[in-house]
Amino acid sequence: MRLLPNAFAGLPDVVVPGPRLFLRPARPGDWKPWAALREQSRSFLVPWEPLWPSDALTRAAFIRRLRSQAQEWRDDEAYSFLAFRAEDEALIGGIALSNVRRGVAQMATMGYWVGEPYARRGYMTEAARLAVGFAFQQLALHRVEAACLPSNEPSRRLLLRIGFQQEGLARAYLRIAGQWHDHLLFAVLREEWRG
Repeated sequence: MRLLPNAFAGLPDVVVPGPRLFLRPARPGDWKPWAALREQSRSFLVPWEPLWPSDALTRAAFIRRLRSQAQEWRDDEAYSFLAFRAEDEALIGGIALSNVRRGVAQMATMGYWVGEPYARRGYMTEAARLAVGFAFQQLALHRVEAACLPSNEPSRRLLLRIGFQQEGLARAYLRIAGQWHDHLLFAVLREEWRG
């Protein structure tokens, strides 16, 4: 399934609503709140993410990110969203379904981040449920995978809480904070999904 982008931002006008928040693709006007939340949460996020380039929070880098995301949507390769609190539309984090594989696989990998002020309040649990529902219902995928560092207990609990099963350990799986790290591997299948 392909979702066609609008002419202005290059990303589609898609909203995935939930009880307390909603997901939608980023827009150019999201740069300031996105950069502010990422900067405010830098020390909280850095241990779990790839190294940030020196221009990571600039408007130019954000626009490049939007262009890349729009191309990924068009090519059915990845679907990136920002997550907003419904009551006041405050940006709380981001979530993506990336590395979409079609054909006999029909799967994607889910990754996410949450701003430190919104951590451990259940927002990312809801965002992950919405993203997995989007993967199975709108994208017709069969499997969604995720991975986290063994030391990231909140992320491990989140994945188990929404129905993922731990499937194993991948050695030196991703380069996080400048070093290769082992990751726990998780997945949920469409027929297991409880929504």
